Amino acid sequence: MVSVASTPEVKKQSSLPIGMLLLKLRTFIALIVVIAFFAVLVPNFLSVANLMIMSKHVAINAFLAVGMTFVIITGGIDLSVGSIVGLAGMVAGALILHGLPLDFLGYTLYFNIPEIVIITLFLGVVIGSVNGFLITRLNVAPFIATLGMLYVARGMALLSSGGKTFPNLEGTPELGNTGFPWLGAGSIAGIPVSIVVLTFLALGAAYLSRHTPLGRHIYAVGGNEVAARLSGIKVNRTKMFVYMFSGFCAAIAGLIVASQLVASHPATGNMFELNAIAAAVLGGTSMAGGRGRIGGTIIGAFVIGILSDGLVMMGVSSFWQMVIKGVVIVGAVVIDQIQRDLQRKAALQQNQEQ
Repeated sequence: MVSVASTPEVKKQSSLPIGMLLLKLRTFIALIVVIAFFAVLVPNFLSVANLMIMSKHVAINAFLAVGMTFVIITGGIDLSVGSIVGLAGMVAGALILHGLPLDFLGYTLYFNIPEIVIITLFLGVVIGSVNGFLITRLNVAPFIATLGMLYVARGMALLSSGGKTFPNLEGTPELGNTGFPWLGAGSIAGIPVSIVVLTFLALGAAYLSRHTPLGRHIYAVGGNEVAARLSGIKVNRTKMFVYMFSGFCAAIAGLIVASQLVASHPATGNMFELNAIAAAVLGGTSMAGGRGRIGGTIIGAFVIGILSDGLVMMGVSSFWQMVIKGVVIVGAVVIDQIQRDLQRKAALQQNQEQ
């Protein structure tokens, strides 16, 4: 009878797949850990009412994170989404309360809610297209271009009301613009409207990323932009799309927030971009570009949202919340780098075996 002792090489090879599996499931594992942690320490944390409230909060960040995922996959970044949230809410509020004054005609044009939603979403797309133009045509670095747009959009939001809040956005029956609060407080078959909209958006984005030529182009641009351009992919058009889509998602979030509050304030959305980046990176989107999944981003948004709400319910100060979120972002980037290193090692081992 012959016994063969396991060598260190065999152990190392067998440990790599296990390590890779744990890294790929890290976001889901983190979600389970966060839920279990707060379920033990916070009374009624898993009650239906609290879960509904948290899901609405998660949806806001998830809208931004879905758009941010596409941007990061292409190797870019969009710091303007938080300001677009604030501007979108202010535009919707201004149209509901004051309409569109046409001074040269001595007339004010009022819109119904579907028209206001379309106008606001179009605004988000326009701002995203400006970001895309600066990046693709003027060769401005994404960080600088979107940082500048962050200030522009926030300034426009402040100018729209002189820094004041637009309150009481219920609308006026005589003007035919009632129903705005339904977006934030309404439900479809018992499910909050924001969750329904997010579900359709996420499913559409996931399908686009995995089953369409445009989706493959997005990954190709992030993986190797030079190779993508040489292979005939319209790199500038692809980048333009992802920034327009990011602006569109931010406008949706702005509408939902204003509807939930039944008011709009120009400071709304401050620092939202950091939560969106955290959700995307935590969900497995590589800051180096070329890798990411919408499903992982949604789970990452739930981790960030539940973590934020749980800390609030525990009475943790906002200062410590920022510290914890910062640690989460840095940790997610470090883990992503570890995953990339393990993938390289696994690839080298396979080449050596062949």
